Amino acid sequence: MLVYGAGGHAKVIISILKAAAQKVEAIFDDDTSRFSVLNVPVAGNYNPDLFPNEKLIIAIGHNLIRRRLSQKITHEFGTLVHPSAVIENSATIGAGTCVMQNAVIQADSVIGKHVIINTSSSIDHDCRIGDFVHIAPGVVLGGNVTIGENTLIGIGSIIVPGLSVGKNCLVSAGSVVTKNIPDGAIVRGNPARIISRTP
Repeated sequence: MLVYGAGGHAKVIISILKAAAQKVEAIFDDDTSRFSVLNVPVAGNYNPDLFPNEKLIIAIGHNLIRRRLSQKITHEFGTLVHPSAVIENSATIGAGTCVMQNAVIQADSVIGKHVIINTSSSIDHDCRIGDFVHIAPGVVLGGNVTIGENTLIGIGSIIVPGLSVGKNCLVSAGSVVTKNIPDGAIVRGNPARIISRTP
Protein backbone atom coordinates (compact mmCIF):
# COMPACT_ATOMS: atom_id res chain seq x y z
CA MET A 1 0.00 0.00 0.00
CA LEU A 2 1.11 3.56 -0.70
CA VAL A 3 0.38 6.43 1.70
CA TYR A 4 -0.01 10.08 0.68
CA GLY A 5 0.66 12.28 3.70
CA ALA A 6 3.29 12.23 6.42
CA GLY A 7 1.57 13.98 9.33
CA GLY A 8 -0.23 12.76 12.42
CA HIS A 9 -3.07 11.13 10.51
CA ALA A 10 -0.50 9.13 8.53
CA LYS A 11 0.76 7.62 11.78
CA VAL A 12 -2.67 6.11 12.40
CA ILE A 13 -2.93 4.89 8.80
CA ILE A 14 0.47 3.22 9.01
CA SER A 15 -0.40 1.59 12.33
CA ILE A 16 -3.56 0.15 10.76
CA LEU A 17 -1.60 -1.16 7.79
CA LYS A 18 0.82 -2.85 10.16
CA ALA A 19 -2.05 -4.33 12.20
CA ALA A 20 -3.53 -5.68 8.97
CA ALA A 21 -0.14 -7.16 8.00
CA GLN A 22 0.10 -4.90 4.93
CA LYS A 23 3.42 -3.47 3.83
CA VAL A 24 3.89 0.27 3.38
CA GLU A 25 5.73 0.49 0.07
CA ALA A 26 6.18 4.27 0.08
CA ILE A 27 4.98 7.49 1.69
CA PHE A 28 4.48 10.64 -0.37
CA ASP A 29 4.31 14.16 1.02
CA ASP A 30 4.59 17.63 -0.53
CA ASP A 31 6.57 18.83 2.51
CA THR A 32 10.16 17.90 1.63
CA SER A 33 11.31 18.48 5.23
CA ARG A 34 9.57 15.25 6.33
CA PHE A 35 11.88 12.26 6.08
CA SER A 36 10.08 9.42 7.88
CA VAL A 37 6.89 8.41 9.68
CA LEU A 38 7.10 5.63 12.30
CA ASN A 39 10.47 4.66 10.81
CA VAL A 40 9.04 4.42 7.29
CA PRO A 41 10.97 6.69 4.87
CA VAL A 42 9.15 9.47 3.01
CA ALA A 43 9.79 9.23 -0.75
CA GLY A 44 9.07 12.92 -1.39
CA ASN A 45 6.46 14.39 -3.73
CA TYR A 46 3.82 12.16 -5.28
CA ASN A 47 5.29 10.04 -8.08
CA PRO A 48 2.73 8.29 -10.33
CA ASP A 49 5.45 6.02 -11.70
CA LEU A 50 6.51 4.62 -8.32
CA PHE A 51 4.85 1.26 -7.58
CA PRO A 52 2.20 1.90 -10.27
CA ASN A 53 0.32 -1.31 -9.44
CA GLU A 54 0.04 -0.59 -5.72
CA LYS A 55 -3.09 0.91 -4.21
CA LEU A 56 -2.92 4.23 -2.35
CA ILE A 57 -4.56 5.78 0.72
CA ILE A 58 -4.64 9.55 1.24
CA ALA A 59 -3.61 10.07 4.87
CA ILE A 60 -4.84 13.66 5.18
CA GLY A 61 -7.48 14.47 7.78
CA HIS A 62 -8.72 17.71 6.17
CA ASN A 63 -11.68 16.81 3.95
CA LEU A 64 -11.21 19.42 1.22
CA ILE A 65 -7.47 18.79 0.92
CA ARG A 66 -8.16 15.07 0.68
CA ARG A 67 -10.67 15.78 -2.10
CA ARG A 68 -8.25 18.03 -4.01
CA LEU A 69 -5.40 15.51 -3.82
CA SER A 70 -7.64 12.67 -4.98
CA GLN A 71 -8.13 14.45 -8.31
CA LYS A 72 -4.44 14.41 -9.21
CA ILE A 73 -3.60 10.85 -8.15
CA THR A 74 -3.39 8.19 -10.84
CA HIS A 75 -2.91 5.17 -8.57
CA GLU A 76 -5.94 3.05 -7.74
CA PHE A 77 -7.28 3.82 -4.27
CA GLY A 78 -7.34 1.19 -1.56
CA THR A 79 -9.71 0.69 1.34
CA LEU A 80 -8.34 0.26 4.84
CA VAL A 81 -10.07 -1.38 7.83
CA HIS A 82 -8.45 -2.03 11.21
CA PRO A 83 -8.86 -5.66 12.36
CA SER A 84 -10.70 -4.50 15.50
CA ALA A 85 -13.43 -2.72 13.52
CA VAL A 86 -16.82 -4.44 13.20
CA ILE A 87 -18.48 -4.08 9.80
CA GLU A 88 -21.72 -5.88 9.03
CA ASN A 89 -21.61 -7.84 5.77
CA SER A 90 -24.38 -5.83 4.12
CA ALA A 91 -22.58 -2.51 4.64
CA THR A 92 -20.60 -1.07 1.71
CA ILE A 93 -17.45 1.02 1.83
CA GLY A 94 -16.09 3.20 -0.99
CA ALA A 95 -12.55 3.36 -2.33
CA GLY A 96 -10.06 5.40 -0.34
CA THR A 97 -12.03 5.06 2.90
CA CYS A 98 -10.35 4.24 6.22
CA VAL A 99 -12.10 2.59 9.17
CA MET A 100 -10.15 3.01 12.40
CA GLN A 101 -9.76 0.98 15.58
CA ASN A 102 -12.95 -0.27 17.28
CA ALA A 103 -15.33 1.46 14.86
CA VAL A 104 -18.70 -0.20 14.17
CA ILE A 105 -20.65 0.00 10.91
CA GLN A 106 -24.06 -1.66 11.00
CA ALA A 107 -26.38 -3.31 8.46
CA ASP A 108 -27.03 -1.73 5.04
CA SER A 109 -25.03 1.42 5.75
CA VAL A 110 -23.32 2.96 2.73
CA ILE A 111 -20.00 4.70 3.27
CA GLY A 112 -18.72 6.87 0.40
CA LYS A 113 -15.26 7.38 -1.05
CA HIS A 114 -12.32 8.78 0.94
CA VAL A 115 -14.27 8.81 4.20
CA ILE A 116 -12.61 8.65 7.61
CA ILE A 117 -14.51 6.54 10.14
CA ASN A 118 -12.40 7.34 13.14
CA THR A 119 -11.60 5.53 16.38
CA SER A 120 -14.53 4.00 18.30
CA SER A 121 -17.20 5.70 16.21
CA SER A 122 -20.56 3.96 15.71
CA ILE A 123 -22.56 4.02 12.48
CA ASP A 124 -25.95 2.36 12.94
CA HIS A 125 -28.10 0.66 10.29
CA ASP A 126 -29.02 2.27 6.96
CA CYS A 127 -26.82 5.33 7.33
CA ARG A 128 -25.61 7.11 4.18
CA ILE A 129 -22.22 8.82 4.47
CA GLY A 130 -21.15 11.02 1.54
CA ASP A 131 -17.71 11.23 -0.05
CA PHE A 132 -14.86 12.97 1.83
CA VAL A 133 -16.67 12.98 5.17
CA HIS A 134 -14.80 12.70 8.48
CA ILE A 135 -16.59 10.95 11.32
CA ALA A 136 -14.36 11.84 14.29
CA PRO A 137 -13.51 9.59 17.28
CA GLY A 138 -16.40 8.58 19.51
CA VAL A 139 -19.18 9.84 17.22
CA VAL A 140 -22.53 8.01 17.39
CA LEU A 141 -24.89 8.07 14.40
CA GLY A 142 -28.34 6.61 14.93
CA GLY A 143 -30.05 4.54 12.25
CA ASN A 144 -31.00 6.12 8.91
CA VAL A 145 -28.75 9.16 9.31
CA THR A 146 -27.49 10.87 6.14
CA ILE A 147 -24.27 12.92 6.10
CA GLY A 148 -23.48 15.12 3.07
CA GLU A 149 -20.08 15.21 1.39
CA ASN A 150 -17.14 17.13 2.88
CA THR A 151 -18.79 17.33 6.30
CA LEU A 152 -16.92 16.90 9.59
CA ILE A 153 -18.77 15.38 12.54
CA GLY A 154 -16.70 16.41 15.57
CA ILE A 155 -15.41 14.23 18.40
CA GLY A 156 -18.05 12.67 20.62
CA SER A 157 -21.04 14.10 18.76
CA ILE A 158 -24.39 12.30 18.60
CA ILE A 159 -26.88 12.45 15.73
CA VAL A 160 -30.29 11.00 16.52
CA PRO A 161 -31.91 8.52 14.10
CA GLY A 162 -33.45 9.56 10.82
CA LEU A 163 -31.80 12.97 10.48
CA SER A 164 -29.74 14.47 7.68
CA VAL A 165 -26.69 16.72 7.93
CA GLY A 166 -25.95 18.62 4.72
CA LYS A 167 -22.82 19.04 2.63
CA ASN A 168 -19.83 21.11 3.81
CA CYS A 169 -21.01 21.22 7.43
CA LEU A 170 -19.14 21.24 10.73
CA VAL A 171 -20.75 19.62 13.73
CA SER A 172 -18.64 20.84 16.65
CA ALA A 173 -17.24 18.37 19.18
CA GLY A 174 -19.72 17.06 21.71
CA SER A 175 -22.81 18.30 19.90
CA VAL A 176 -26.15 16.49 20.04
CA VAL A 177 -28.00 16.92 16.75
CA THR A 178 -31.79 16.66 17.10
CA LYS A 179 -32.89 18.41 13.89
CA ASN A 180 -31.90 18.28 10.22
CA ILE A 181 -28.89 20.49 9.39
CA PRO A 182 -28.75 22.41 6.06
CA ASP A 183 -25.73 22.61 3.75
CA GLY A 184 -22.84 24.78 4.88
CA ALA A 185 -23.88 25.04 8.53
CA ILE A 186 -21.66 25.11 11.59
CA VAL A 187 -23.54 23.77 14.59
CA ARG A 188 -22.69 23.44 18.26
CA GLY A 189 -24.25 22.46 21.56
CA ASN A 190 -26.82 20.16 23.17
CA PRO A 191 -29.17 20.44 21.45
CA ALA A 192 -27.06 21.59 18.50
CA ARG A 193 -27.88 25.03 17.10
CA ILE A 194 -26.64 26.73 13.93
CA ILE A 195 -24.02 29.32 14.81
CA SER A 196 -23.06 30.28 11.25
CA ARG A 197 -23.57 29.29 7.62
CA THR A 198 -21.43 29.54 4.51
CA PRO A 199 -22.77 29.80 0.94
